[in-house]
Amino acid sequence: MRIPQTSTDAAMLLTLLFPLLSAADGGFDCGRLVKDKVSFDFKELSGARSVMISDSSKSASYLNTTYTVDICRPLKRVDDVPAEKQCPHGTRVCAIERDIKKDGSSDTIVDAYPIAGQLIENGGKNMDAKWERLKASKSHSDEGKEGLRMEMNGGFRKDADGKKRKQKSIIEFVCDEDKTGLENLWDPEDKYDDDDESWKRGEDEGQKEDANKNYDPAASSLKFVSYKEDATDSDLDVLRLEWLTKHACEKEKEKEDAAKANRWGFFTWFILIAFMSTATYLIFGSWLNYNRYGARGWDLLPHGDAIRDVPYLLKDWMRRVVSSVQGGGSRGGYAAV
Repeated sequence: MRIPQTSTDAAMLLTLLFPLLSAADGGFDCGRLVKDKVSFDFKELSGARSVMISDSSKSASYLNTTYTVDICRPLKRVDDVPAEKQCPHGTRVCAIERDIKKDGSSDTIVDAYPIAGQLIENGGKNMDAKWERLKASKSHSDEGKEGLRMEMNGGFRKDADGKKRKQKSIIEFVCDEDKTGLENLWDPEDKYDDDDESWKRGEDEGQKEDANKNYDPAASSLKFVSYKEDATDSDLDVLRLEWLTKHACEKEKEKEDAAKANRWGFFTWFILIAFMSTATYLIFGSWLNYNRYGARGWDLLPHGDAIRDVPYLLKDWMRRVVSSVQGGGSRGGYAAV
C-alpha cells in the first residue's frame, strides 16, 4: 500500500476509507439513509432527544423513566457523574430511571442502562443497525404508513440477580408533513453536550421547568410506545418509539435538495455581481474608445496599457517574493563607494 506523501493524499485516503471506518464503528450517515432506492435525511433530528414516562403507582413517589436517543452519534454527558449513574460511552439510546418524592424532598437516580449503541468495549454488543421502509413492509400494522423503521441493538441491563439482559430499540419514523419532529420534546434532567446553550449555562431554569410542566406526551413528536420483553426471546427487552416528522416523508429529501439547488448564497451573488460589473465596464469602455477615438485591438479596452502590463507585474511580484524568501533577510552584498 502506498503511503500518503502529502496532506492532499491523506485527505483523499480518509475520504475513501471513511465509509469503512464508520461501518466498523457501527456508524451510519443519518443525513443519507437509503432504503429501496429511497433517500431519507434525518440530520435535523440529530442531538439528544428525549421522551419521558411516569409511573405514579407508588404512594410516596413517582418513578420517571427518560429515554434519550441520538440517531446520528453516541450520546455524551456534560455533567461529571458517577459511571453507574450514566450510560457508557458508545450509547445511542439511554434509559435513566429516577425516583422523585411527591413532596419534592428528593430526586434520586435509581438505574441507568444503555438500550442500544456500539458497546462491545463496554460489556454490550454491536449496534447492528437495520432499516425497513414502511411502505415495503409486509406487516398489516404498517399498511398505509410512510416512513422508515430503524432497529438498533447492543444494549444491556442487569436484572435483580445481576444477570445481563439484552436490549434493543425500534424507532418508527412516520411521515407527518406538519411536524419537524422537534415539537414538545421532554427536556431531560441529565444534560448532554449538544443541548441548547442556555441549558448548558444553567440559564432560564424557570423556562425549562415551565416547559416540562406543560409536557404532554400525546402532543410530542417523539412518542413512547412500549418497553417490554420480546415475544420470541425471553432474554431480550425491546423499547419501541414513534417519531412523527416530515423528514420521514419519501419526497421530503427531494424537496430539500431541490430547494438547496435553487438557493444562491451570498458568495455566489457576490461573484455574479462582480463579474457582471466588470463585463459592463469593459464593454461600455470599449464602445466609448471605438466611437470617440476609433480605437482597435488592445486599444479598445479601457486602461488597455495597464491590463497588458498585468502579467508582467505579476511575474515581477512573484520574482520579488521568491527572492525575499530565498534571501532569508540577509544583509550581505556590496556597498556604494
